[in-house]
Amino acid sequence: MAKILVVDDEANIRFFLEEMLARDGHAVSVVESGEKALGLIQQQEFDLALVDLKLDDISGTDVLRALRQKSQDTVVIMLTGHGSLETAVEALRQGAHDYLFKPCKTVEIRESIRQGLLKRQQALRQRQVLQQLEQHLAQSLQNVRATIGGQAEADIAAPPPEMPRLADALSAPADTSDEAEARFLKHGPLLVDFMRHVITLDGNLLELSPTEFDLLAYLVSEAPRVISPQELIREVQGYEAEAWDASDTVRYHVYRLRQKIQTASDRSGTDVIKTVRGIGYTVGKAG
Repeated sequence: MAKILVVDDEANIRFFLEEMLARDGHAVSVVESGEKALGLIQQQEFDLALVDLKLDDISGTDVLRALRQKSQDTVVIMLTGHGSLETAVEALRQGAHDYLFKPCKTVEIRESIRQGLLKRQQALRQRQVLQQLEQHLAQSLQNVRATIGGQAEADIAAPPPEMPRLADALSAPADTSDEAEARFLKHGPLLVDFMRHVITLDGNLLELSPTEFDLLAYLVSEAPRVISPQELIREVQGYEAEAWDASDTVRYHVYRLRQKIQTASDRSGTDVIKTVRGIGYTVGKAG
């Protein structure tokens, strides 16, 4: 059982999360504002927190910072609307474990919580092992000092006060900003999340098939280079194709992508995915 904090200003989401988490055996605390969350954080520690990015009073990132300051082992999952994805990316850089789109799917919430709590357990176990190692080394040093005595004891100086403890130094959290940089790719209005397999355009989620995601993600990753249909087929779908076959196949996928882009945003599909006649395709520049 985990102690979980839910921070969301929408009553229906609070009710849904509280019911689901309680049914799963967790101890759940629910608040509707960032200010109430800050007060609760000062009173007790939580194993995990689900925090809405857009609260009415203070931002979800402020709650995230307070949680990280109180306990670096608390796992934080941000809840976001599609238009706030870039803010969610910034939250990941600041130490959040994950983000989930609202309305949240039960299976995604449970899986994100499972992974987050597993990560927390591993971090706590590592810190415990390092603390035991530190105590063992300290005892060994004390025994050496007791046996050699005299001047030799003075020569074996204790570490300077400012030196970090072994357990704290070796178990410091990984650089989450590097993890976020590897997970996300941005080009102009397009933002690709390789882990969740989603792409947004101007904050709007594009409803893509796996092939469409792979094709657009590859164009974004190679931008501004123009990619031939044959290269797209080879790199995205994993097989070699004749020029005419590759051209027909990619033209169909690009047509579908442009339709979905136009449906999801005010932009023209041909402005986002540009055709360079006789060569191939690229994604448009920022703007």
